[in-house]
Amino acid sequence: MLSRRHFLGAGLAAPAFYAAGSFVPVWAQNAPNFGTPTLPNPGFRRMKVGDVEVVALADGVTRRPLGEEFVKNAPLAEVRALLTSQGLPTDYIDVPYTPFLVVAGGRKILIDTGLGEFGGPTTGKLLDSLAAAGLKADDIDTVLISHYHGDHINGIRNKAGAPTFPKAKVLVPAAEHAFWMDDARMAAAPAGMKGAFENVRRTFATMPADTLVQFGAGTEVAPGIQSVAAYGHTPGHTLFELKSAGQNFFYVADLTNVPALFARNPDWAVTFDMDAEAARKVRREVFQRITASNAMLGGFHFPFPAFGRMAASGNGYAFQPAA
Repeated sequence: MLSRRHFLGAGLAAPAFYAAGSFVPVWAQNAPNFGTPTLPNPGFRRMKVGDVEVVALADGVTRRPLGEEFVKNAPLAEVRALLTSQGLPTDYIDVPYTPFLVVAGGRKILIDTGLGEFGGPTTGKLLDSLAAAGLKADDIDTVLISHYHGDHINGIRNKAGAPTFPKAKVLVPAAEHAFWMDDARMAAAPAGMKGAFENVRRTFATMPADTLVQFGAGTEVAPGIQSVAAYGHTPGHTLFELKSAGQNFFYVADLTNVPALFARNPDWAVTFDMDAEAARKVRREVFQRITASNAMLGGFHFPFPAFGRMAASGNGYAFQPAA
């Protein structure tokens, strides 16, 4: 995997995730109305991986206009042509949000938390999906965070500041935490990133030391779950590989946003990748590894149920959803 030194030596490019003082994505504040996306019902799907259970939990879907800025290094006409070839709309993109839960014996480990109370009306459904699966927030003993973009961390606290999962330890990548909690870096950040830094501080700055646990790249963060450095999308973007009884499941977080575009064309760069070149290299490396092992994978922004397998296709890869 690419080193953090490589990432920090590259020029950072980041979109305006949040306007300062706001936790609503900038693009959503004045977006045209393309209708309401259909939400999964029920909002959960279970699968077995060896001796453990993995549960996909829908947090919702947002529909955003497809403009020139979404794919940074490809003409919009090419992007639309690829969508057309797959029978998908060409004037907007549906972006799902799907955290995953690992149930292993008495452990209940949530991976990423969705938008919580800080998104629009078609998001923030994680707790509803958890309830539909017969579970509640108090059941969660561990929260694993892949990176610090708002759609992955905003569900940790409610608007009043109370923890959503009061009995859980929150495990975060040390490289990611160091970047976003750096006061000098926040002060020097461009205006478009100020809101993202503020959002991270809102989430983590007052978290008790015995709750917030940082982990290094390549470490076992829970029994049978290994962290995998995949820097590029953010400075500490981290994936998780679960192994049980000879089977494995790979949670790829934001390795690709909209697999119909960025898995099919791994060299395309989504607007949210902070280091597009690092993200491109690690995307190809991880997808090659996953296809070679025929591992099951799950992606935070994959179409629900958000898990399946990846197969080589042309110059890239095609996502094959689980039945």
